[in-house]
Amino acid sequence: MSTSTSSDPGSSFRSAKEASAFERWRTSLSHFTGLGLSEEEQAKRDKLKGLELEESQWRRCEAWKSELMKTIVVFMMKHLALEGANVNPDHIHCSPCDPTRAGGFSPEAGILLCQDRFLSKSHMRDTLVHEMVHMYDHAKFKVDWNNLRHHACSEIRAASLSGDCRWTRETQRGFMTFSKQHQACARRRAILSVIANPACKSPEEAERAVNEVWESCFKDTRPFDEIY
Repeated sequence: MSTSTSSDPGSSFRSAKEASAFERWRTSLSHFTGLGLSEEEQAKRDKLKGLELEESQWRRCEAWKSELMKTIVVFMMKHLALEGANVNPDHIHCSPCDPTRAGGFSPEAGILLCQDRFLSKSHMRDTLVHEMVHMYDHAKFKVDWNNLRHHACSEIRAASLSGDCRWTRETQRGFMTFSKQHQACARRRAILSVIANPACKSPEEAERAVNEVWESCFKDTRPFDEIY
């Protein structure tokens, strides 16, 4: 006498459920590691990761901006107000940038902080003060940014007064000069900035503009009493 056996419906359900769970795990792992994805899936994953990183960098930049409003930035804001330039956090914008800059100033748009370029909060602080020196110069001295000598003077002051040329920052860049390091840094960085001015025709022209205004502009520490 033969006996027939029938499959267990519960077993089939469990197998399908386990397979579904495994597939979800495999897909999740693929998106995490990037392995086993199609080109389209990889592109979507990369775009999502990029957006997540950009949002994270923006949130960090905004948080640091709020904290920095309680430090030396308050001093700069006070002196900007005295020159008729009332600045608030809405004039300071966090945004991703190209790799050649950490910040920027535009008389029309305000201050740009490159959220994807900062190594630390102190790096962002120095960048913010640097750009606020430009804003101060624009308000007080009516800078013509197409005039290379005007531009050079503001770049010398911004590099010197912002903390951008302190010894620790220079060693991070690979410059370890012990004799007149601060002056060398301010001069070098001013020349590089003027070279990027569309009105500048050559590196030699940028260097000449910096040299012509160096003595008076490096000595001018306004609104500070001295280089800090």
